This record gives sequence, structure tokens and C-alpha cells, in this order.
Amino acid sequence: MTSGGGRASRQGAPGPSVVLAVDSGGSGLRVVLAAHGAPYDAEVAAGRGGLTLAPPIALSDPLTSGEPVRTGPRGISAGHLLEQLLPMARRLMDEAGAVRLGAVAVGAAGLATLGDELRDELPAALERELGVPRLALVADAVTAYTGALGPRAGAVIAAGTGMIAIGTDLTSWRRADGWGHLLGDCGGGAWIGRAGLEAALRAFDGRPGGSAGLLAGAEEMFGPMPGLPGRLYPRSDRPAVLAAFAPQVAAHAGSDPVAAGILRSAARDMAESAAAACPADGEPLLALTGGVFGTGEALLAPLREELAARVPHARLVPAAGDPLDGALRIAVDLADGRLALPQDDRMLYVVAEKPYPEIDALNSP
Repeated sequence: MTSGGGRASRQGAPGPSVVLAVDSGGSGLRVVLAAHGAPYDAEVAAGRGGLTLAPPIALSDPLTSGEPVRTGPRGISAGHLLEQLLPMARRLMDEAGAVRLGAVAVGAAGLATLGDELRDELPAALERELGVPRLALVADAVTAYTGALGPRAGAVIAAGTGMIAIGTDLTSWRRADGWGHLLGDCGGGAWIGRAGLEAALRAFDGRPGGSAGLLAGAEEMFGPMPGLPGRLYPRSDRPAVLAAFAPQVAAHAGSDPVAAGILRSAARDMAESAAAACPADGEPLLALTGGVFGTGEALLAPLREELAARVPHARLVPAAGDPLDGALRIAVDLADGRLALPQDDRMLYVVAEKPYPEIDALNSP
């Protein structure tokens, strides 16, 4: 395979009939196989003024693992990812009767800042083990974007445990926040949960800004408040534990002004990030994706108001799919030589074997 860094490998023929998509996140891997070679991405008018993107044809339900890929001194562990991925990929290919892969897209949480080992080791390993001629290593924000909007200019707010906004004018990527629960992710589930627990502790102390309702909810979930630091701080899954309290904040927002104020602040932070990431010209699309939006109108109503004020030129549309759908679209487009998204070493890193000259153009500045 060759990339913008000049990696060389064997020659090969194009045109195997399947692609593999991988979504690697905080809950483990999801892997799916799909057909390619037929157009699938025509826009279809949908209700509520949105877009429906006809998806690639998956050949089976996704396989899943419940073990997140470890990180090491050089970032995300290529060896641990391969240890999980290769048996799943071979099983899917055997079940589909597939001989070869046309492309693989691996969407990985943390790729932008922790992806050096994956970029160095995965291309050669996947070519050796599976004969992969084309590979895309993709930040999870980009797979979220692609699943939601496809190859269209716009922005996506991806908010689950964390929060990041990502946008593109189809020439480059622009991201805002996504700095993790200690430094940012403002408006995400862990941020909301932490703010709710702070309000509970204020009420416990008798300080201003407290919420008796959130205090009761926190004690029901975590036990007496004096023991909360000891139960929370040592945990390696602290962001997820904080995010688990976000639904309590949403549940109290209708009757509790403190809880409602937390969600209003979350909406404001998300809208500010969307404004920073969204293309400034034209009528870009804007979509929301991620579990935090399942909290419902208590968050969505103020978010719509904040977005209307900060990105009035953007058109809010329903997300067409999730990050695994995004990885699948990238894999299909890469296999068919029509990837239209901007390539970037940290956000969307493309590697391909010769002779595929259109891929070399993706790696050009």
C-alpha cells in the first residue's frame, strides 16, 4: 500500500465485492461487512425537511466486542485492536463467502491525538493478514459526521459521554472541543452529570446554587454524599459514571430551575462549538448525533434556540445514521474510488495500493 508518506507495497487488482467497516469506541468494537460497487448515495427528500441517505448494503448484523481497545505509550494499541478485529473480520468474510476485501475503514476514538501506532502498524498488518488494498483510518468524529450527513458540507454535534463539534466545507476539517472530561467536552453527558452532582453537593452543604431534587437523585444513585468522592475518583470509567447522572438532571429540569439552568448551559456550550466548526458560507447542514440527545426536549429545546442564534445560516436536519454507518460509507466510497471527504493525517488517513491514482490525490495538500 502507499500513502502520502510514501509507503509502498505489492500491486493488486481492484474490484473485490465486499468492504469492512469498524467502529472502535469506549464500549468496544463493532464490525460489519457490506457490498459495494452500486450507487447508493442519492439524496432523497424526507419528512421534517431532512435528508435520507440510502445506505450501503450490509451483508450481516454487526459483530461486537465488549472490550475497548487499550492505549499504551504510543497511543491506541494496534496489537490489541488486531487481536479483536481479525477473528471478527474472518468470521464475517467466511459467512459471506467473500474471498477478498475492497477496502477497510477503521473509525477509532482518540485517533487524532492517540493514533500514531495505528497509522504506523495497521496498514501493513491488515494487508498481510487480510490482503487489504485500501485502508482509511478515521477519527470517530469524522465517522459520526459521515454517518449523519454523508459527503456534504456542514457540521455535526456528536455528544455522548463527551462532546465534539466537527464541520467541513469539503476542503478541510474543523473541530471544536472534544478535549475530554477534565479539560472540555462541554455540554456532553459527563459535563452535565458533573454539573448535576455539583448542584447536589451544594444543596448538601447548604451553599447557594444547590438543588434538593438533584441531591435526592444523587443519594439514590450513589449513596450518602460524604462517600461520593471515594466512590467516584478512583474509577477508571469516571466519565461514564458522571454521564450516568445526566438523565437525572434532565428528569428534574421541568420543575427545578437549577437543573434547567445546567441544560441551558450545556446547550449554549454545544452551540458555541457548532458555530466554531460550521462552514461560514452557504446553507450548511447541521445534525445532532449521540446518546445525550436521548434526554429529550429538556435539552433539545434550548439547543434549538441557541443554534438559531449562533448559526442561523445552517439547516438543522436529522442524522441519517451513526458512526458505524459513517465508517461503512467511507469504506464503500474508498473501494469504489469516489471518496469525496477531505483527507487529513489525523482525521482521515488514507492508504492504498497501486494502481489507484485517485487515492494519491487525496493525500496531496
